[in-house]
Amino acid sequence: MKTFFLIPLIISQIFFSQSVSAELEKSVKEMMSTSNALSANLSFYVSDEKGNLVYEFNGSKGLSTASTQKIFTSITALETLGKDFQFKTTASYSGKISNGNLDGDFYITSNGDPTLGSWRFEGYKPENFKQKLIEAIKKSGIKKISGNLIVDDSYFDFQSTPGGWPWNDLGNYYGAGTFGVNWKENQFDININGNQIKSYSYDLENVDWINELKTGGNSDQSLIFTAPHSNSAMINGILPVGKVTTVSGATPNPPIQLAIEIKKILEENGILVSGKVTSYYNEKLNGKSISKAPTSNVIFEYKSPTLDKIVYWFLRKSVNLYGETLIKTMAKEKRNNPTFETGIDFLKDFWKSKGINPMMINFADGSGLSPQNYVSAKAQVQALLYAKKQNYFDVFYEGFPTQNGIKMKSGTIKDSKSFAGYHTSKSGKNYVFSVILNNYQGGSISNALFKVLDNLK
Repeated sequence: MKTFFLIPLIISQIFFSQSVSAELEKSVKEMMSTSNALSANLSFYVSDEKGNLVYEFNGSKGLSTASTQKIFTSITALETLGKDFQFKTTASYSGKISNGNLDGDFYITSNGDPTLGSWRFEGYKPENFKQKLIEAIKKSGIKKISGNLIVDDSYFDFQSTPGGWPWNDLGNYYGAGTFGVNWKENQFDININGNQIKSYSYDLENVDWINELKTGGNSDQSLIFTAPHSNSAMINGILPVGKVTTVSGATPNPPIQLAIEIKKILEENGILVSGKVTSYYNEKLNGKSISKAPTSNVIFEYKSPTLDKIVYWFLRKSVNLYGETLIKTMAKEKRNNPTFETGIDFLKDFWKSKGINPMMINFADGSGLSPQNYVSAKAQVQALLYAKKQNYFDVFYEGFPTQNGIKMKSGTIKDSKSFAGYHTSKSGKNYVFSVILNNYQGGSISNALFKVLDNLK
């Protein structure tokens, strides 16, 4: 009798699924037949919450994902590091303290905390860190530092940005590299009136600027060019006339910026530093070597927010710095080799072990900024389905923004757009989907994809 009543329901569900598939097929054909899509590539995959295929268009084709790449990095980090994982920053010293004088060097070091000095987390802002550090220094009895103030940024290797990142992106805030010691998300702001620079959020130490800005248009069309450890920077492009615009760039040497701010706050509290302000890699660049931060004589330990909170902002605001730091952190924690290459290999091996075809996950970084990422929509759906079964799913899901009425992560690089996420239709059907569109030129690429995804509503 129960079987008798289930038959109409099953038939109804099959018919509804076929109807949605047909509508998706119609919308995709319409989009791909426009002149904007003449040379475009599309990878699209939709399943129900159990993984049953609803619709597919080149689902296994690898395309440049942009920031939906963050799905893979987030899940891997939550599972292998744990949602309660915390980064740590410490202060220590060499030598001895006698009558308030530190006859030795003072060190700050970290295991790459990307949130150090971030403005996103209540209780973890720059002033919170500096206040706790000063309190610890005073408690230690240090009133003067006869040696150097050294930021030991040696936890990661020297390469701070993945290979393959475009030069046009590197100097902008979203192209900030990751260092062994990060500070204020390795970002600075410039206030510009027309094409005239008025002020910086903080001065970049020993950096010479070339300003090639022009005025015109109604929106910010500027680009900042900086490179890690470089003393030269440029800004060009077009900004609106008669309007103050804030443009954000990538700090070339965050460890040195932190060291300068620490020295300043020390002096404000009457603690003088007689030696120089430097970092481990700065000395190495100058052909010199210095000792790494001592593991003894630690006077201060500062822990980051937990990983679940970091992943929230990583997904919600698409902070590329967090992704590349997680890649290097997993490389260090799991394979004791903190390079991008090792981290990317670890990421690929993780998903290969979960049953995803390695041909569909050709990763190049952890954030999706590199156009050399080639991932298929089917692989993204498989990852989303995997996450749904894990005990950290609520944490992961919370980070997804709502766009066009759908809970989904988006990704954008030049002429490319992607969306991936979860949606419950008005009829109660639960969908998991990924859509990646490359080389779509002209028109609104987002609106074109929204029109296709509206069929899931």
